[in-house]
Amino acid sequence: MIDRQILLEKMKTSPYKPMKGKIIAARMLTDKEKFFRIALEGKINLNHQPGQFVMVSIFGFSEAPISVCSSPTDKGYFDLVVRNVGVFTDKLHKLAKGDVVGIRGPFGQGFPLDNMFGYDIAIVAGGLGIVPLRSLIRYIMHNKNDFGHVQILIGCKTPQEFLFREETQEWMKRSEIKMSCTVDRAGPDWHGNVGLITSLIPGVDINPARTYAVVVGPPVMYRFVIAELLKKNIPDHQIIVSLERRMRCGLGKCGHCQIEGIYVCQSGPVFNYAQLKEFKGECHEKAA
Repeated sequence: MIDRQILLEKMKTSPYKPMKGKIIAARMLTDKEKFFRIALEGKINLNHQPGQFVMVSIFGFSEAPISVCSSPTDKGYFDLVVRNVGVFTDKLHKLAKGDVVGIRGPFGQGFPLDNMFGYDIAIVAGGLGIVPLRSLIRYIMHNKNDFGHVQILIGCKTPQEFLFREETQEWMKRSEIKMSCTVDRAGPDWHGNVGLITSLIPGVDINPARTYAVVVGPPVMYRFVIAELLKKNIPDHQIIVSLERRMRCGLGKCGHCQIEGIYVCQSGPVFNYAQLKEFKGECHEKAA
């Protein structure tokens, strides 16, 4: 028989059992995206890697996967950004400072930091892709001596959709970071580049042998961005993408995120292009 105390300890640390997380800050970033800062009960750290996600639940209602957008070096809390796209996220948007949510995780494989140490980093973010990439960017900034030059390319449909506007202004001021932004459709107050994010890549100075390119964005963008990066002669294994499948359990049990026998919630969501080429079909189809 299993000892009762051992059973109770296992139940406390079960990946199926949500931890309680208190919202310590909440604000709208745009008319669709809301920022949440969460502290876990007992003041424990999430201990995630940049690129991982958590399952967020409203007790008695439902849960959904959300990418973590803070760095593991941010102690005592972690950040999430939620786009209002349905019933669950609408209910989540109605929560405020002081409310409690359930947290399971972190889950999945994050960005391969151990392989990236000492390399230049080219970050390509399309739309909501800046959310998980913010975790990586903040981690690099907290450990700047471990990396080479950092180039950040950000693209959105309109200027109103840019996230973390004040923070990106701070990134631009840092000597180790070079940043460029573009929009598909400009307004009267926009004075930057107009065009798809792929239009920024040809002008980026890259030493392919010592550069890791990290790409996160809408599925349709991957094929075209990867094609431009390959023109820069970046090796396949140094092109990193995140496949944001609709994970339901985070544990490889439900099979909802499966691609040809690969459970994205466990083996991903981060893959390199060499791995991606082993999947059948087009890149944007695999990431949908």
